[in-house]
Amino acid sequence: MLWVKAFHIIFMVTWFAGLFYLPRLYVYHSQCEDEVGHERFCIMEKKLFMIMTIGAVLTIIFGMWLLMAYGFSGGWLHAKLLLVLLLVIYHMYCWKINLDFKAGRNRWNHVKYRWFNEIPALLLIAIVILVVVKPF
Repeated sequence: MLWVKAFHIIFMVTWFAGLFYLPRLYVYHSQCEDEVGHERFCIMEKKLFMIMTIGAVLTIIFGMWLLMAYGFSGGWLHAKLLLVLLLVIYHMYCWKINLDFKAGRNRWNHVKYRWFNEIPALLLIAIVILVVVKPF
């Protein structure tokens, strides 16, 4: 099971790398004023989203494997799974933002994207504390 746990962590790090960087691209994209730059950002966002989606899927697969092996007990685990669900929703919302940028429908300015960029960091802190400390 240690191999499964190691791969769960490796792919979680991959997923979070994308979750941290993609919204930063949105900050810069929202400030872009030329068509060539817009197209370049759309390509970068699409490719990064695809890579981070692979990380997300593999994180969830290895996490479910761990759940089946160790069982589903403890309030901390329920809370962690709820936060992971919020991450999945955040991830899917990033896809919507990608589509909005591609279609020229961006509605947010760079300041809102800077705030949006902080959400995965807060979720990561909470998840790590729940897993390591197991407060309940």
